[in-house]
Amino acid sequence: MLVPVQRAETFYLPPPTEPTTAWDLVPAAERVFRWVEYRAQRRVVPPEAPIVGHQVFARINHNRWVVDCPCGSAQVVSPSDARAACTECGYGWVRLIFPADPEAVEATLADQLPHLRNWWHAGDPLNPNSASEEVDA
Repeated sequence: MLVPVQRAETFYLPPPTEPTTAWDLVPAAERVFRWVEYRAQRRVVPPEAPIVGHQVFARINHNRWVVDCPCGSAQVVSPSDARAACTECGYGWVRLIFPADPEAVEATLADQLPHLRNWWHAGDPLNPNSASEEVDA
């Protein structure tokens, strides 16, 4: 794959004034908080605790693993750290559901142009390709 699918570790990078390795020890799900602080110049603090019992499906959108927040925001995520929290509304840590083999899913998209690479988990109720749509009679 010439252009790999973006994950949090490769999308949220330190500012150019810092070494490229500056965030290597920051977990993938927490990098978005560092990135927003730098890019938006506003303080955002990661939540302290998870939202118990809540989980969200990750998907590939235009060559990025993403998760959507109920507030309408979204962020790039990573199978290496299957959790996310919102930097906009403060929605706490939620568990992410990735496919059993994320690399295999990425490989199935490799022949497409990056902006056409989209994938939804079959179990995601928001999947527009789902066959479970009800028809009004």
